[in-house]
Amino acid sequence: MDQTSQARDELDLLGRSLRRQLVALITDLTVRVHLRRLSLDEPKIASFQPLRHHYAAEYQGKRPATTTAAETAARATSALRSAGWNVTTSQEDDDGVLWTVIAAHRDGSHIHVLTGKATLTVVFRGRTPERAL
Repeated sequence: MDQTSQARDELDLLGRSLRRQLVALITDLTVRVHLRRLSLDEPKIASFQPLRHHYAAEYQGKRPATTTAAETAARATSALRSAGWNVTTSQEDDDGVLWTVIAAHRDGSHIHVLTGKATLTVVFRGRTPERAL
């Protein structure tokens, strides 16, 4: 197997792992889940000099009206930590909307979960490390 094939296989493995973790979070934290919107079919170009690729995805869902943003953040943090991710939490203001941001890192991959009191929206972002293919 040549280096290009090995790099693609490694990137595909990281992409599948990232998708599994995102699916677990999305199905646990949101209602009316539409996973077809969570596309990780092909790696995307991450940078051109040198040419590198990664898997990246974003999903926007709604938390149940009976669940607070703080509960959603706590559940996301707990789920990610129990799955072996290093997790930090911060507050971020986006045009007057205060978000709680759960940032998780593992094996070069990143997941961010954003939730806030002013909205039922929960945003999930994930990306794998970049690889030269």
